[in-house]
Amino acid sequence: MLQNLWMALRSDESGQDLAEYALLIALIAIVVIAAVTLLGGNISTVFNNIAGALNVGG
Repeated sequence: MLQNLWMALRSDESGQDLAEYALLIALIAIVVIAAVTLLGGNISTVFNNIAGALNVGG
């Protein structure tokens, strides 16, 4: 009986999936934060240029 319980616990990998998803979400968050930090000024300039171009016509 104890051996069956031990084998059932060893083969249960449901917690492993949750940990993998958490690591994946953390990695994506780090990449997004890094991209916004590095490109934030450039993106702001592009949007300001577009807004200025739209205001000229209107």
